[in-house]
This record gives sequence, C-alpha cells and structure tokens, in this order.
Amino acid sequence: MAVERVGIYPGTFDPITYGHQDIIQRASRVVDHLIVAVAGNIGKGPLFTLDERVNMARDAIAAMKIAKDVKVEVRSFEILLMHFAESCGANVIIRGLRAVSDFEYEFQMAGMNARLNPDIETLFLMASERCQFISSRFVKEIGRLGGDISSFVSPTVLQELDQRWGRKTADSGE
Repeated sequence: MAVERVGIYPGTFDPITYGHQDIIQRASRVVDHLIVAVAGNIGKGPLFTLDERVNMARDAIAAMKIAKDVKVEVRSFEILLMHFAESCGANVIIRGLRAVSDFEYEFQMAGMNARLNPDIETLFLMASERCQFISSRFVKEIGRLGGDISSFVSPTVLQELDQRWGRKTADSGE
C-alpha cells in the first residue's frame, strides 16, 4: 500500500493572493492531501487577524478547481512549523519561489527544517510567470495607496481589503 503524500503549504497569507492560489493548485497535483497552514506570525504585524486569514484562504480554495481525489484544507498554527508538520503527519513542506532573492532565505529555512526532521522533505515550486511578481506585501502597499489590485487577489479578498481601508466597493452599493 502506498504512503499518503501529505503536504503543508505554510505562510502568513496576509492576504491570500493569486500567487498563493497558483502554488496551491500546482501543489495539489503532487500530494494526496494538502494543508494550507496559516501562520499566526504576529511578528510580521499582519493586516488581518488569524481567523480572517483562515477564512479568506478557505473562500479562495472553495472557488478553485482542485481534483476530487485530493483533499485540501486550511488550518492555522502558532507553533514551530516542523512540530506542526509532525502533528499533521506531513511528509513534505511546499514552498513557492518567485525570484532568486527568495531562494537564499528559503534554502536556509529548508536546511534548518531538514536538521529538525530529516524525514520531512521541502519541495520548491517556482511561481508561474504570470504570478512571479505578486506578493502580499506589494498588494497591500499598492492597494493602500489607491492602486488597482484586482488582478492580484480574488474579488472576495479585494472586498475585505477595501473594507479594512474604509473604501467603498462596487459590491457594497455604497
């Protein structure tokens, strides 16, 4: 009997973007069970609460076309990633890379994680060319300054961002 491939795609997802969704879609092709792990990560000063980020991720995934034989779920965590991965029975950590600048940090983290648990592999997925420049940080900065971010996030996330910034949205009728 084959071992179930359980993958964890961790991140702050503040907010979840089309870049994240691209990695989720592609990761779902290489694992049997994908856990999108939303990190509390208060040190980063997130715009949204942990519960809000979890809900946005769930909404985004519900709208995606994922193969029926792959289970994708969203969970939050506020412990060491490797401890969380062990508690979930994961055997792979999924990480997305946008540019060479991401690689050095991700390479160091993968090395540390391998020392903590050599049985859990790290799998890097390169961002698709249409998503290579998307980052939550840039999306928030552009949006906060009034730029159009509708091509970077789902309509639901766009509405959440507009509400957070006190802006009228087309859907709100205001």
